[in-house]
Amino acid sequence: MKVAVVDYGSGNLASASRALALAASRLGLAAEIAVTADPAAVAAADRIVLPGQWAFADCARGLGAIAGLRDAVLRATHSGTPFLGICVGMQLMAERGLEHGVHAGLGWIAGEVG
Repeated sequence: MKVAVVDYGSGNLASASRALALAASRLGLAAEIAVTADPAAVAAADRIVLPGQWAFADCARGLGAIAGLRDAVLRATHSGTPFLGICVGMQLMAERGLEHGVHAGLGWIAGEVG
């Protein structure tokens, strides 16, 4: 199983990837945990994890700043790839965030987060 921890410049990537590796090990799962900003690697993953910290605005901008990354997350999850958002990564599932202005989220959950 390939797990992509999305690196878009925000989030505690090392802690998230270590926690996922430990959980997989304890469950006896053969999991390849990769921290990546590569849209192709995200698209090919069996699971996607989006950590985030700081402000919604910063995370939304970071995800959109890497060519193809936001689209890779959207395409993969629309085709059924399981997704886990951590902290602001979970907030990004909303339609928009209101922290430091109005910023588009991934649009999976109707409403706004602040």
